[in-house]
Order: sequence, then structure tokens, then C-alpha cells
Amino acid sequence: MFDTMTITKAAGALIGSLLFLLLMTWAASGIYHIGTSGGHGEGEEHAQAYTIAVEDAGGGDEAAAAEEGPDFATVMASADAAAGEKVFGKCKACHKLDGADGTGPHLNGVVDRAVASVSGFGYSDGMKAHAAEAPNWTPEALEHFLLNPKAAVKGTKMAFAGLPKVQDRANLIAYLQSQP
Repeated sequence: MFDTMTITKAAGALIGSLLFLLLMTWAASGIYHIGTSGGHGEGEEHAQAYTIAVEDAGGGDEAAAAEEGPDFATVMASADAAAGEKVFGKCKACHKLDGADGTGPHLNGVVDRAVASVSGFGYSDGMKAHAAEAPNWTPEALEHFLLNPKAAVKGTKMAFAGLPKVQDRANLIAYLQSQP
């Protein structure tokens, strides 16, 4: 099937392709240099082409508070459980509401439930340690956790990035409160 000449041609084509790739990489790095390798004025101070003057508006604390929006208690008072059901669509991949555990623990009755308390579920060490700090999933604790799970509980296995909108978090918590 394969004779010596066919194998030699295939090996030559492979080695030639790799040699071509190596030479083109060297050529490209010589033409399009990124990073430091000495020479060409590196380490020298370069003059800035232009500067844009920006006035200090002052009141940084007030501006940050206005940007942040209403506090969670205000938003939670007007939360919509039906809208929270739509937000729960992001959670369905790992959590269930039928009492069965998925990748994550089931979320039936999670509001005001003890942290890391679903029997039979293998919680991370970070979540178990968090239970000592905050023993129950109050709406405020859930809101803090849902904003950024990795920052709220160091070492959690939850890979979800979080819900940046306070209204989405409040709606989701209202929906979870409505679930038995």
C-alpha cells in the first residue's frame, strides 16, 4: 500500500510545512514586534502627542450614589415574581425547583433557608465556611451573593458570573420566595 517513496514524500511535505511555519514566524516577529527586547529607544520617555483637560466635577460620593441607583430594599418592595421566573431561566442549567439536585442544589424554599443545608449535596469548602459567616439565605444575603458569587463566597464551585442589575436580582428573589 505505502512504499518507501510515498512515506518519504509525506515526511518531506510535513517537515517542509513546519520549516515554512517556523521561518514565517521569525519573519513576522521581526516585522511586527510586540514587547521589549532592547533597542529602538525602549525605556526612553516619549512625549505625549496631546492632552485633554478634564475638569473635576466634584461630589464624587453623590455621583457614585446616583449611578448606583436605588437601594435593594426599595427595589425588592416592587419586585415582580413573574419577571423573576424569566430571570430564573439563567439558573435552570444547574438548579431545579422540583426538590431534586442538579449540578447545584435545588432552590425550593431557599429564601430564609440555612446556607449549605441541603442534605446529600456536596458543597464546596468555601460554601461551608460561608455558612458560619452568614447562616441563612436572607433576601439581602441572596442579593449580595447573586451580584457576584465568586466574590461573595471565596472557593464556591458556582461558575455563574452573577446578575449585574439590581432589578433582576430582586425579581429572582421574589420568584424564589414564591416557590414552596
